[in-house]
Amino acid sequence: MALLSESPPVLPIHRKILAFSFIGWIFDFYDLLLLSFLVSSTTLTKDLSLSRDEVSILLGTALAFTAVGGFLGGALADRYGRKPLLMITILIYSVGTLFSGLAIGFWTLIIARATTGIGVGGEWAVAHALVGETVPPHVRGRYGSYLQSGSAFARFFASMVGNLLAPWIGWRAAFMLSALPALLVVFIRRHMPESDVWLMSVKAGVSSRLGYVAALGQMVGPALRKTTALALSVTTFNMAAYWFKTIWLPTYLHETRGLSLGDVAWLLLMDQVGSLFGYVAFGFASDRFGRRPSFTAFSIIKAVGLAMVTLGWNAAGGYSLMTFGFMLLVGFGEGNWGCIGPLLNEVFPTSVRAAALGIIYNTARGVQFLAPVIIGMVAARFTFGAGIALAVPFALLAGAMVWTLPETKGVRLMSDTATV
Repeated sequence: MALLSESPPVLPIHRKILAFSFIGWIFDFYDLLLLSFLVSSTTLTKDLSLSRDEVSILLGTALAFTAVGGFLGGALADRYGRKPLLMITILIYSVGTLFSGLAIGFWTLIIARATTGIGVGGEWAVAHALVGETVPPHVRGRYGSYLQSGSAFARFFASMVGNLLAPWIGWRAAFMLSALPALLVVFIRRHMPESDVWLMSVKAGVSSRLGYVAALGQMVGPALRKTTALALSVTTFNMAAYWFKTIWLPTYLHETRGLSLGDVAWLLLMDQVGSLFGYVAFGFASDRFGRRPSFTAFSIIKAVGLAMVTLGWNAAGGYSLMTFGFMLLVGFGEGNWGCIGPLLNEVFPTSVRAAALGIIYNTARGVQFLAPVIIGMVAARFTFGAGIALAVPFALLAGAMVWTLPETKGVRLMSDTATV
């Protein structure tokens, strides 16, 4: 029987797999971002008597625990399957968000955010492994970008709920409402198939005998050591460019630049609109021109936009049409995130694919625990704008570092040997 990934045309089942993974990723990332907006728009910090340092720790905690989720979720998905782990991780981040709304102080909220982070970290890896293994190679870049574009919808929902709905219903209700995606698990269980590439790997006796320690050992072994180090570097630099910009951006625009919450929402909307166009454009560009040149071009676009909305704010005219244009560029450049899932899928073998996706992506994200703390330190000495502008060199480093990895456009995902 032919594999789903070997079908010349794109089939309805491919779209169904993408749709479930896409929705799961939207609410995954939404739950991770929501706290950033609630801090600036509601009485959360006052109600829980949180200091600025405690808020920084809380913002970073979920990021740090995505690494835990990525380590566990990816390796377990290689052992037990993509579909069951997708359901479990969605349930975990939904529970974490529900308990965030029930927090009574710093420590209860930090436990809830850590739980959210574990679920978030596991879901990304499993979803990208599932989509990457089932779609035809000639559209893998596009489908990876479509899946990753869920982060733009997530930012839109988080900004709308955080800036417009939460001030009205309160931060507790906003968190509790955000736990509803747990219902998605019912539909995934009934209607989504397992990855046939993974099933074939199990039948061959590869995935069934690899546990977490063995998967990690293979990643750092002689055959994959170089690939692991390079892929982790690219992902970490790109992740730093994203989180140095994202975590404190609502607070920067509201407090440092003096914009109303409505004005902040409009600027962030431009970022999100740019992301949607960027993900679609990147998907087509990477399938046409290759992963590396497309990634670098989008990294440069992102760096230019970031520089202008931070250090170049006054030169851009403040809250002006030009600044809206630069926010659009920031979002468009972030379309290069559409590369990470397909690229990691393509440079690692089936036996450790989900583990590699989870470990690399979420280790890179877990390191960003330091981002809100560093920005807070820079802001105390200089400005929030200067702290957020640290994202610019990281974007450029990611764009240069991607050339250390091979060009993988159109490769099949059946090999159990390293690509590098």
